[in-house]
Amino acid sequence: MKVILVDDEPLALKYLERQLLKLDTMSIDVIGTYTNPFVGRDEILARDVDIVFLDISLPELNGIELAEQLLEQKPHLCIVFVTGYHEYAVTAFELNAVDYIVKPVQIDRVAKTMERLRSRIASRPEEVMESNRSIRMTMFRQVMIEQPNEQGQFALLHWRTTRAQEIFIYLLQHRGQLVRKSALIDMLWPEFDMDKAYPQLYTAIYHIRKTLEPYDTRFQITNTTEGYVLNMEDVLLDIEEWENWFMSNTSVSAESIERHIEMMKLYTGDYLQEYDYWWAEGERQRLKELWLSVSLSMAEWYVDQERIDEAILCYFSIQRQHPLEEKAYFSLMKIYALQDNPAQVHRQFSLLCQVLEDEMGEEPSPYIVKWYDEWNNGIQVSNMK
Repeated sequence: MKVILVDDEPLALKYLERQLLKLDTMSIDVIGTYTNPFVGRDEILARDVDIVFLDISLPELNGIELAEQLLEQKPHLCIVFVTGYHEYAVTAFELNAVDYIVKPVQIDRVAKTMERLRSRIASRPEEVMESNRSIRMTMFRQVMIEQPNEQGQFALLHWRTTRAQEIFIYLLQHRGQLVRKSALIDMLWPEFDMDKAYPQLYTAIYHIRKTLEPYDTRFQITNTTEGYVLNMEDVLLDIEEWENWFMSNTSVSAESIERHIEMMKLYTGDYLQEYDYWWAEGERQRLKELWLSVSLSMAEWYVDQERIDEAILCYFSIQRQHPLEEKAYFSLMKIYALQDNPAQVHRQFSLLCQVLEDEMGEEPSPYIVKWYDEWNNGIQVSNMK
């Protein structure tokens, strides 16, 4: 595994390199160490590298910004953040980072990370073959498509009109199903007479077909008397890949956790998040609830396995995506109580009270208040002894 390290502190850089080289059974080759993030960036993009260890607190160009630039050019690059703060780790995972390590770097933590990276890198050939057979398309956050002759390069489709774009995305949501022409007209041209609305619809469909021409037969729009059917061949949708995995792998286990982590990274934002389409809201909420269910299951599994740092990250992510989800706050309260960290217990309870009051004018559920009061009374009694 070819590794590059970037940290503006030379001593920290040398220390991390020594820790990695101690893992002599893992075939680790540190091919470069850099204190200048700009030089490091150029070398990473120019060289054949598998893994990058990035310090988040870099001067001028911090590690988060640097990671965004690297992943834009090399989306399969494995990035590990080195940080002194847990809070940075949520952003790290959302940026497709494989892991984060809190300073001071411990050898057993590095070993665990490198073992995970080795498994991930070993699984790449199958993914590349799949990409060679098909092109990928995203519907999380926004609709983007892999370019026909540029594997791994995604771009927005360029539409002649916003209505052509909306019709295509509506057909995409209802792929394989008949979408009635009358429904499209009611949705987009409700104020038009039918004799004027149909030419508008036909023109929009024509522009859609022209936009899809570079993709050959992968998209087929069939025109029937009553409506249109969009069928796709050799197109991999992120939402289908994501949902199919979790619907067929409902439980979290030691065997499935790494794949769960990889699949959750497909969820780059809510379904069609960048589009103000009222008709997408039902599907958006359904997928958000599935994301929440999976995230809670993963967090609970991490707790059961005593992988507390990763459990905390999961609950932080849940709070960001679902700020009204009480389970995330309550679980963090219990974790911090076990860690004898009363300040964080109070903080999580206060955050929960604040968000519920601001958004709903409500208080936390009675069972949470009861637990908090009992815990708080126990702390006070302990302090009096």
